Amino acid sequence: MNLRYIRDEHDLKQKEIANILGVAVSTYCVWETETSTIPLNRLIDFCNYFDVSLDYALNLTTQKKYPHMHKNINYEEHCRRIKRLRKLNRYTQEYIAKVLNTDNGVISRYESGKTLILTAFLMEYAKIFNVSCDYIMARIDEAIPLKKEESI
Repeated sequence: MNLRYIRDEHDLKQKEIANILGVAVSTYCVWETETSTIPLNRLIDFCNYFDVSLDYALNLTTQKKYPHMHKNINYEEHCRRIKRLRKLNRYTQEYIAKVLNTDNGVISRYESGKTLILTAFLMEYAKIFNVSCDYIMARIDEAIPLKKEESI
């Protein structure tokens, strides 16, 4: 993840970011060192504060921001997108659950909107379908493929 890099780029201390996110410094520290995965709602707050994409914060691309990026997530659209991506690729919930090492019920809850997807699973979805986390979370409208190189 790029949390530390982004924080350092803005010359802020861990304590300042922890205060912004409303968490203990020790909690933020384990996210930054990747000892624990940052919850998606906190990651979104972090990205909104620094005006960067989820993909950039998660180190899935070098592109800091996408055009017309929304700050808020459309949860209903997010659920439709993860289901649509799965079906377009002709994957079953069982297959996705197996890839993510979880059970079908978890995938069903993500697709129905009963549970917000875990950050680690969001990253895996992005890799499986080669599409931006920001697209999956309905922060952008265009299905942008993941790429590490910046477009010129």
